[in-house]
Amino acid sequence: MTTQGLATDAGLASELRLAVMRLRRRLAGERHPDNELSINQMGVLGVLARRGEMTVGELAAAEKVQPPSMTRTVNCLVETGDVLKRPHESDGRQIVVEISEQGQARVAADRVRRDAWLARRLDELAPEDREVLRRAAALLESLAQKD
Repeated sequence: MTTQGLATDAGLASELRLAVMRLRRRLAGERHPDNELSINQMGVLGVLARRGEMTVGELAAAEKVQPPSMTRTVNCLVETGDVLKRPHESDGRQIVVEISEQGQARVAADRVRRDAWLARRLDELAPEDREVLRRAAALLESLAQKD
């Protein structure tokens, strides 16, 4: 992309989108070879590890998918032993999902591996570039939280 293209919000949006997608793919490639879970399944485990137990509907909203899709994902994670599910205490129509100890360990190992790769890449940058990325990380998180 040209410097002129980056001067527009549309140009910046395109560059950011591509860079974030490439980085996501690269980080996804850093998973342990024995980890048979999909990126989406690992995403659900990550949400549960950060936020604690949630209903299937809350998980679907957090991951921006339809509840039937989340139900399938949760059922797969139950089969692998990475999550536990139980009926909601006050609303029998809902299911509460929580991460198991095995799921917690899987998320922790995955984060260590990916963080180590990214830390090595960041070490290659100049200190001022790392500071720019530190500020950008907060801005990108803010963008990700908006509807």
